[in-house]
Amino acid sequence: MRKTPLLSQVLAVNTLLVVATVFAASVAAQVDLGEAAGTRQFLVLLAAIFATLLANNLVMRRRFAPLESLTRTMECVDLTVPGVRAHPSDGESVDISRMRESFNRMLSRLEQERVGSATAVLRAQEAERARVARDLHDEVNQALAAVSLRLAATAEQAPPEFARELAETQRLAGQAMQELLGLARELRPSALDDHGLLPALRTQVRLFGERWAIPAHFAADGPRPLLGDFEQLVVYRVVQEALSNIARHANASKVKVTVLGCNSTHLKVTVSDDGDGFNPGRLRDGSSGLAGMRERALLAGGRLDITSAPGDGTIVELTVRARGVRAA
Repeated sequence: MRKTPLLSQVLAVNTLLVVATVFAASVAAQVDLGEAAGTRQFLVLLAAIFATLLANNLVMRRRFAPLESLTRTMECVDLTVPGVRAHPSDGESVDISRMRESFNRMLSRLEQERVGSATAVLRAQEAERARVARDLHDEVNQALAAVSLRLAATAEQAPPEFARELAETQRLAGQAMQELLGLARELRPSALDDHGLLPALRTQVRLFGERWAIPAHFAADGPRPLLGDFEQLVVYRVVQEALSNIARHANASKVKVTVLGCNSTHLKVTVSDDGDGFNPGRLRDGSSGLAGMRERALLAGGRLDITSAPGDGTIVELTVRARGVRAA
C-alpha cells in the first residue's frame, strides 16, 4: 500500500479545515444564495478560499523544502564515499536543523566505526598472510630443500637406470621451491619490510614482466615517499591487484607503473596498460577485485579512480595523502 507524503497530508487537512470553517461561517451568517448580495458574498468566499489554499500550498511547500532536501541527502548517502553531509537550507526550522545535525553526527560516527573495523580486519589479514608466508618459507621450503639434497645424494649412488628419474624428481622439487617462494612473496612482500615501497614496487613490476612476458616499466619521481607503513602496504596491494587484473583480463602488450609526488603532500600511483579495456559502469566490483582496491584506498584516506573504455586500455590511479597531512 502506497503511503501519502506528509506534505500532501498537511495540505489536505488544511484544505478541509478552511472549507469547513468557511461553510460554518456562511451558515452562521445565513447567506442567501437566492439574492444577488448573497451570491456575491458566496463568490467572494470562494475566491477567498481559493486564495487561502494557494497561499497555504506555497507556504507549506517552502517550509517543507528543507525536509525534502534532507531526505534526498539521506537517500543518496554511500559510506564508501566518505564526507557526504547534509547542508543547511534556507528557511529551515529549528527541528529540521536538529535533525540535520543529528544525521551528520550519525554519519561521522558510522564512518569512523566502519574505518576502524575494516582497518582491524585488514591488519588481521595481513598478519595472517605474514604468518603463512613465514611457514611456507621456514618450514615447507626447508623441507623441500632437504628433500632436494637427499635426492641429489641418492642420485650420485643410484644405478644409471634410476639417475634420470631421480634428476627429474630433483628438478620438480626445485621448481616447487621456487613456486613456494613466489607465493610467500605475494602473501607478504619481504622487500616492502626490508627496503621500502619503491624497491618493492620495482621488484613487483619486474617479476610481473618476467612471469607474463609483458614489457613492464616502472618510474618514480623520488627515492622515498612520505607514507606510513600502513599506507605503503595499501599502495603495494592495490598495485598488486591491478597487475593481477591485467594479467588475467587485459591482453595487454605493455604496462607502465608510475609513482608521482614522493616529496609532496599527495602521492599518486598510476597503473596503465594498452589492453582490451572495459566499461567501469557495467562491471561489478566483486568480479575483478575493484571493491577490495576501493576499500583499501578508503582505509588509507585515499581515492581510487579508474579510467577505461573497450579497446582503449585501462588506467588505475591511487591518490594517498602523505603522512601527517590531514584531509580538508
